[in-house]
Amino acid sequence: MKLICIGRNYTEHIKELENEKPTDPVVFLKPDTSILLKKQPFFIPDFSDEVHHEVEVLVKINRVGKYIAKKFAQKYYNEIGLGIDFTARDVQSRLKAKGLPWEKAKAFDGAAVIGKWLPKSEFEDIQQINFSLKKNDIIVQKGNTSHMLWKIDELIEYVSKYFTLKIGDIIFTGTPAGVGKVVANDKLKGFIGDNELFSITVK
Repeated sequence: MKLICIGRNYTEHIKELENEKPTDPVVFLKPDTSILLKKQPFFIPDFSDEVHHEVEVLVKINRVGKYIAKKFAQKYYNEIGLGIDFTARDVQSRLKAKGLPWEKAKAFDGAAVIGKWLPKSEFEDIQQINFSLKKNDIIVQKGNTSHMLWKIDELIEYVSKYFTLKIGDIIFTGTPAGVGKVVANDKLKGFIGDNELFSITVK
């Protein structure tokens, strides 16, 4: 099982981090050890003073595929979820400044929250999904999948050129604007529409 993450897929998030708009999807991986165990708190790692929340719509792959054409991509998933790509922003900034990979900032233990899954059949249009993140009961991030630079099926086509997709693989499709620092005792809740898909405490 692998977690395939997409960076810079929402224009407003690109602007808030003052990044350059990419010409192709930005792709990075998280190992399965980065998955936060169910009912466990998220512990801020001791190597970072600035861990940010990034709420994202997730897609779970349900069959093996390689070089998947966009028109067939919808056959490769039947569940939609929500999660958090935790990012040690201070560590990432230092790595980016040196032109180094991001793994230490993105792939550390507990850096991937995976919430409940919903059947794709429950959505009239997967490119019109409203989602949000509350921190201490205040909405801090909200987005709609219509604002993605690359839509879900386009992402599957793109990443399958480079990686064979296997059953259980999860794609993190990118985060909207509003990312921010978490501190001890924060409570984070993620929603698709009115459905709460995860709730975690920061330690």
